[in-house]
Amino acid sequence: MAIDTDRVQKLFDSLEAQKTILSSCTQLYKTLSNHFSSLQHSLSQKSSSLDSKFQALESDSKKTLESLDQRENSIPERESSAAARIEEQREAALSEFEKAVPENAELSECLKSYCRKMDSSGLLRFMVSKRKESMSLRSEIVSAMEESVDSARLVLDAVEEFVSQKSGKVGIPDKRWACGMLMQALFPAAELGGKTVPKPAFARSVVERAARVAELWKGKMGDGGEGSMIGPTEAAMFMQMVAGFGLKPKFDEEFLRKQVLEFASRRDMPKLAIALGFGEKMGDIIDELVKSGKEIEAVYFASESGLTERFSPVSLLKSYLHNSRKNATTILKNGNYSTAATEESGNVELNSIKTIIKCVEDHKLESEFSIDSLRKRATQLEKAKVERKKSSAGASKPPNKRAHGGGSGSGSGRGSGPSAFRPAKAPKFSNSTYPSFGRRNPAPPPQHSPAGRYSGPFSYPAQGVYDGPTPPPYASTYGGPHPQTPTIPQQHYSLSVDDMGAGGMRASGSYGGQTSYNAYDYAAAAPPTYHTQ
Repeated sequence: MAIDTDRVQKLFDSLEAQKTILSSCTQLYKTLSNHFSSLQHSLSQKSSSLDSKFQALESDSKKTLESLDQRENSIPERESSAAARIEEQREAALSEFEKAVPENAELSECLKSYCRKMDSSGLLRFMVSKRKESMSLRSEIVSAMEESVDSARLVLDAVEEFVSQKSGKVGIPDKRWACGMLMQALFPAAELGGKTVPKPAFARSVVERAARVAELWKGKMGDGGEGSMIGPTEAAMFMQMVAGFGLKPKFDEEFLRKQVLEFASRRDMPKLAIALGFGEKMGDIIDELVKSGKEIEAVYFASESGLTERFSPVSLLKSYLHNSRKNATTILKNGNYSTAATEESGNVELNSIKTIIKCVEDHKLESEFSIDSLRKRATQLEKAKVERKKSSAGASKPPNKRAHGGGSGSGSGRGSGPSAFRPAKAPKFSNSTYPSFGRRNPAPPPQHSPAGRYSGPFSYPAQGVYDGPTPPPYASTYGGPHPQTPTIPQQHYSLSVDDMGAGGMRASGSYGGQTSYNAYDYAAAAPPTYHTQ
């Protein structure tokens, strides 16, 4: 019997096709089952989440209603307490007007008296007259302002007086300092840090007046007239006022951001930037600081905003050190290794090293960034600076008019024959060969902007940063020390070489610690209110 193979093949092909269809249907069923199971599970989770949120909302609503009930029940008691406090302050203020403050009264009593009277002008004058006692003022001003009826209005009166007189030329720095201390007492920077723009805790009329004063202040910053230029202290005062009274919506954000970047060297500026609501944009601000060569400021901003993982403080410090050394070397080479170029280059590197050491100590980075070698380098630079001062002071003295001739006619008692010329004696030095690292009043070095640093690759020579010749010491310049002759009278100088510049002038701007000059010495006073470093 013959078998039809074609029919058998068709049968098998049909069975194979049906098998493929069954497999596809089975796979599709499984996929749909898994999808619906996933949907069911997701819906169950969302339902549970909504149930928990409803329960939390009910709990929060219950707590809020209880809190509101408690506040409502405490209103009569708070009103009576506030009325009693106002009456007490009113009686105290009236009694202050009736009696005069004795001349020998304590500092705290005088401050409280002016605050109770709400006499902002008198308070400013008194604070300026006591500027030498700034530490005591800073510790007493907060408690004194609590005695005032309206401390915010008292500060606004003082700031408005300062702003209105900014175009003047007399007493403005003193009033700026006093207003800064009052502003810091009203809005401590430590309390502003870590917040967004705070809601005003003052009456609407006080906030509106603060806005008017701030607008007047801002207009004086950029009008191009006298008093239009501001420094870091005044900029920090303005930013503190904007943050404290919640005035950020009334100013252009780009203007405030520009102030933050321009005066980023202020140690309280990172806190003020966060208080002004720049927390989410701190990364962009730090990027701009790094690009402009302000790596040290970037470290403080990154630490305050919690972005140290993104901006490593150690990497930023190394970059700053590299750029400062390269800048110092460039200054030295461009000046052909002259004395002036050596002085300027040494000052640039020394200031950079001191800034790095201060930053490392502030952020407790000693375990990650060693500063021992930097301290040694700073000591070397200070020694070299003192040696240059000694050499300059010796070279600027007039020669000794006493001739040292030969033979019996000279009268010198040194025997016959011509003697070598002997330079004038150097003045007696103090026990300190060179100023200490933490000297309070060093000679002011030339100021150089960190924006002038270079960021390109650089390889350091093995012998150090400077590869130029070092000025010879005083003794080697004149062929070694000469024996002292008792017949020559000793020359005396009223100033130590440490205080003398290259031309014999005093290097420091102070007047010798107020020993022979009774006028006010601003250098001897405590640092300004807003400087934290």
